[in-house]
Amino acid sequence: MKIASKIFQAIGITAVVVCTVGGVKLFSAQQEAKAEVPHKDKPEPGIVKFAADAPQLSSLKIEFVREIALPVAEPVNGRMAYDENATARVSSPILGRVVKLFGEVGDRVERNAALLDIDSPDLATAEADWQKAKADEMRKKLAFDRAKNLFDHEVIARKDYESADADYQQAIAETRRVSSRMRNLHASGNENGKFRLRAPIAGVIADKQVNPGLEIRPDLPQPLFVITDISRLWIIADVSERNIADIKPGQDVNVETDAYPGQPFAAKVDRIGLALDQNTRRVQVRCVVQNPEKKLKPEMFARVFFLADGGKKGIQIPNTSLIVEGIYSYVFVEKLPGVFEKRRVKIALRDSDHSFIDNGVASGERVVTEGALLLQSEASSNAS
Repeated sequence: MKIASKIFQAIGITAVVVCTVGGVKLFSAQQEAKAEVPHKDKPEPGIVKFAADAPQLSSLKIEFVREIALPVAEPVNGRMAYDENATARVSSPILGRVVKLFGEVGDRVERNAALLDIDSPDLATAEADWQKAKADEMRKKLAFDRAKNLFDHEVIARKDYESADADYQQAIAETRRVSSRMRNLHASGNENGKFRLRAPIAGVIADKQVNPGLEIRPDLPQPLFVITDISRLWIIADVSERNIADIKPGQDVNVETDAYPGQPFAAKVDRIGLALDQNTRRVQVRCVVQNPEKKLKPEMFARVFFLADGGKKGIQIPNTSLIVEGIYSYVFVEKLPGVFEKRRVKIALRDSDHSFIDNGVASGERVVTEGALLLQSEASSNAS
């Protein structure tokens, strides 16, 4: 029995040794396996990272932001118009038929340049009346001189002398009338019924409503030509009553158009209306914009930003860039390719399409303008 007990005791000791050795090897293997698994860094708060080939990057639109002058209020709609101080609408002062054209839309013309020729019976009549009036004046002057000489020698009665004087004065008045008519027509009397319409000012032909052979008359509803200086335009904007106190003549203005997105045009307030429209409760404000490159066109719509005094500036971003959490607003800024930082910003002014930031983002940084919600979702997942 003692021998059997010793045998069982030896077997037990052997089993314990085997289990201990196996456990040590198992623990070592587990430690080696853990050592082989790379350590995953804990995400930084507010930082979203993507690999260079991550599909999420295709859903993002990233743009450089720039600093611009800060508006005093949200932009208002406006339209381009001719500068009426440098615009002439030319019509024919006489009835006739167009026989020749000298100008087309876009042509540059000088003052008194020929625009068209008209075959006009009315001009021929005016010429005939002028020649007749001059001949009649000369005849009655001779009659008056004879009557005066005879009256001085007491050959004729005073009433005959006065009658000759009256006839002569009437002839002078008639000559002046037809001469004024000829001057209005810029006619010299040698046109033989051919009237030439001329440009009253120098500029560019912006519109033409005439063709060869057209019958024209002075009372046409539309002018035949519009001549203007297109390098200077007016912008007519309707400003709400609550913002009119922030606007004054000479104030700087930025103008944006759909034709040239992201390209502001500098303008200045020229005139402010004296009364509000009783229906819209808005007052009309006229601005002047220089247009040396002829990019802006009359009747083009625009967004007008009236700028604050003192050179205050802000960063303009689209509203799609903003993430709102409670009372705070955030944007995502690209720090490195595929690395985005969530940053809190302060909004100075907001309209329906854009916001102006005066703190939180610097000019020249790259901001996510589309896909900010995707980055917000990734940032929330990292935080959890």
